Amino acid sequence: MIPFSLDLIAWLRLLGAAAVASALLLAGGAHADGAQTIERVKASVVAIGTFERTRSPPFQFLGTGFAVGDGTLIATNAHVLPKVLDPARQEVLAIVIPALLKDGKEPGREAKQIAVDTASDIALLRMQGPALPALKIGDSDAAKEGQDVLFTGFPIGGALGLFPATHRGIISAITPIAIAQGRAGDLNPQTIRRLASGAFSIFQLDATAYPGNSGSPVYDPASGEVLGIVNMVFVKGSKEAVLTEPSGIAYAVPSSRLESLLKSVR
Repeated sequence: MIPFSLDLIAWLRLLGAAAVASALLLAGGAHADGAQTIERVKASVVAIGTFERTRSPPFQFLGTGFAVGDGTLIATNAHVLPKVLDPARQEVLAIVIPALLKDGKEPGREAKQIAVDTASDIALLRMQGPALPALKIGDSDAAKEGQDVLFTGFPIGGALGLFPATHRGIISAITPIAIAQGRAGDLNPQTIRRLASGAFSIFQLDATAYPGNSGSPVYDPASGEVLGIVNMVFVKGSKEAVLTEPSGIAYAVPSSRLESLLKSVR
């Protein structure tokens, strides 16, 4: 367990209340089944970051994750994880479980990186303490363009608070993760690596995601089965435009890539 101070917990609750007051409602309202699904999924969603006792605030938010497998495994994006930790300052990889805040329980736990697939931008962590309700991995190969989906995470989590928010959209296209460019000058190192490792299909979502949504589960509104993991947002202009002028286009890695990584650690 990570001993979060009472001041930090109060801070998280205050930001959470602000997030609830200002969060965007699901467009058109959710059906009863969808609302029940969201409640189930929220119990499995966690905030990922680093914890350093002498830092203010001690927890530094980096992205979203969710429980899979035996409930102690946390899935997220590889790019969410910190490149380095400072052992001299006792900095550790950590998660916050918002579902525990309302019960007055200790929300912070230390976690360890156990598997990473950089080509798919997926990672698995092992958290300390009791298991969370694990989300079921759905059949992403059966997903269709035009299919309704939800995703739950922490958009702009450092500002709006660590209480999960849910957005809805559709799978607008199933497209290669890396597309060969017409000119060599248009290639960047990331695209070259993806082309070299073998491009695979990802989901283009007609939905607005923000910094902090990376690692959010994309799931079926009726069953709650995970179909993908949010990992990219299409940026118009500068990076600052993601907040001021969101494109409404996001991308998600299909859950079949997560299932393969899970099999490697079982």
